[in-house]
Parts: sequence; structure tokens; C-alpha cells
Amino acid sequence: MAQQTALLALDTKARNFALLDTNSDRLVSLHDVASAKATVIMFICNHCPYVKHILRELVQLANMYKARGASFVAINANDAEQYPQDGPQQMKALAQQMHFPFPYLYDQTQQVARNYQAECTPEFYVYDGNMRLAYHGQFDDSRPNNGKPVTGHSLSQALDALIAGQSVSQEQLPSVGCGIKWRSA
Repeated sequence: MAQQTALLALDTKARNFALLDTNSDRLVSLHDVASAKATVIMFICNHCPYVKHILRELVQLANMYKARGASFVAINANDAEQYPQDGPQQMKALAQQMHFPFPYLYDQTQQVARNYQAECTPEFYVYDGNMRLAYHGQFDDSRPNNGKPVTGHSLSQALDALIAGQSVSQEQLPSVGCGIKWRSA
């Protein structure tokens, strides 16, 4: 069932984290991935059809904007006990298969997702050079089976503005995707 993200207050400071990068087997912190221009923190997972729908274009977009000074990091917070396809080994395999140009971090305790108030996959947060939230929303208008092409237009607009030293539009559409699979208490 599709879930939509809540609107977050823009200008919120990014919360620090240190999580295992399943591809390199190293801990990666916010400091390690922060960019002076734009930092994209995205919550994704392996099995979500909404993530699968945009994944190829997301990798292309990340490669293009990394060359322009933006940085990217992906975080998976799903409960891997209930959804084994979202476990660290499967994450590493996907990162290698798709040639992720960004770390793919495993949020085993789900605390980072809670700190960011993440609700679904995919969900995008873009921070400016001061690590203040400038964009929280969708990749684009495409969804599985809606017939719209995957372009990354919404995320690209936010990144273009930040890289050009401009303000990001306040008109931001929420992300839609699979709800994060929370561990039962």
C-alpha cells in the first residue's frame, strides 16, 4: 500500500549518523558524505516497487550531480528479519549490480530513520552547504504503472537551485512509496 511522506520544516539541521556501508563494510557518518553544495540523503530499500521503478535513473542522476559537487547517501531502515531481501548482504549485491555511486547504509536499529522522520521508500532529503534542509520530497511524478516517464525532475530542480546558489522552491511534492517496515516493539 502506497504511503505519502509528511511535510517537514525546511531549514531543519541534518541529524548526524554513523552507519555501516554495506558495499565497503565501513562506517559512514554524515560528516563523511556532507557536501559544501548539496547533500542528498535518501531512504530506499531493495524490494520496494517504487524504488525499483526509479533506481536506474536515480543512479544516473547521482552520477551526474556528483560531478557538479553534490553528494549522495542511501539508507535502508527496513526490518531485515521480516524482509530478508532488505538485509545487508542483499543490499551489497544490489549496490554492486547497479554500480551505486554512493554509500548504501544499513540502519539496523531504525533510529536514523526515526531521527529523520522517514516514512517511506523512496524518500529524499536535500541539505544545503550548511546542512539545512532545503528540499524534502519526491524524485519525480512517475509511479509504477502511471505511464509517466522517470526523469528525476523534482530532485533535479532542487539540486540545480542549490548548486547555482539559489533558493529551492517552497512548492515541494511529498514522496510516495512503500512504508518503512518498522520492527515490532
